[in-house]
Amino acid sequence: MSAATTSAAGRLTDAELKAQEKAARKAEKARQKRIAADEAAERKRSAKAGFANVNNPRRSTLLTVLCAVFAVYCLFPFVYLLINATKTQADFTSTFGLGFGKTFALFDNIATVFSYQDGIFARWLFNTILYVVVGAGGATLLAIMGGYALAKFRFPGRNAVFVVIIGAISVPGIALAVPQFLLFAKLGLTNTPWAMIIPSLISPFGLYLMWIFSEQAVPQELLEAARVDGASEFRTFWQISLPLLAPGIVTTALFTIVATWNNYFLPLIMLKDSNWYPLTIGLNQWKDQASTAGGQAIQNLVITGSLITIIPLVIAFLCLQKYWQSGLSAGAVKE
Repeated sequence: MSAATTSAAGRLTDAELKAQEKAARKAEKARQKRIAADEAAERKRSAKAGFANVNNPRRSTLLTVLCAVFAVYCLFPFVYLLINATKTQADFTSTFGLGFGKTFALFDNIATVFSYQDGIFARWLFNTILYVVVGAGGATLLAIMGGYALAKFRFPGRNAVFVVIIGAISVPGIALAVPQFLLFAKLGLTNTPWAMIIPSLISPFGLYLMWIFSEQAVPQELLEAARVDGASEFRTFWQISLPLLAPGIVTTALFTIVATWNNYFLPLIMLKDSNWYPLTIGLNQWKDQASTAGGQAIQNLVITGSLITIIPLVIAFLCLQKYWQSGLSAGAVKE
């Protein structure tokens, strides 16, 4: 009797398990239906409110089209340079701007760019790199140290410094070009590399950016712990704070590099000797060459030189973008 009872209990347990499995499958289907209904309702609410739910994104045809138009607008000049750099001067003036010429002359154009006028283009490229390395590099270093000090140290006049920085950002650089020229003329520094390097060392926006970033990226508790352990302020800055400031440093460096690399008006009024020209002024001189008496049109060299000019900036952005993107959301989440 006991064996039969045990067998019946076992058969009843199997039936119960099957019933539980069936109920569980039924409950899972009901849950999936509720989730689908909730997602559909959330889409409707988001559409009425005019925004998409981050956890339940939806595609927007309008935004896709706008992004595509913006991408074409940004890439169009680069495509134009790339196509026309492959043309000879005759093809450049006789063919459609977005069509290739009869002869593929990209490598010949590059060789001619570096050999034209006794290789002056290489000198302009060296000058530009010099101004960027010394000027933009120095501006980045000063912005890092100044912004960190303003963010982590309290001293009299700190608020006044903040007002001065904001005021300096508000003043366009072109408005200071003529006063800078008069000052450098009095000092006898015009037509020298210092006329480009010294003004490039000052970056009010970079200083402000590093000030704000240092306040968010470097916890005060971490600095206090380092000081308790006996670390000096210099060691704390270089070994603890500096690695945390990497995204802000890269962002500041990119801004200063682009500003110095593309600087046009300052060297235009400061420099007269073509041996100290940066690429911006040198290429503009080649462009205007055809309008001078007996000048030769070399638009193909200007286009090829412009293409070569932007390649270092593209490489810099591609190499540093991972550091730049890692700091875009810094301070966006409340801790």
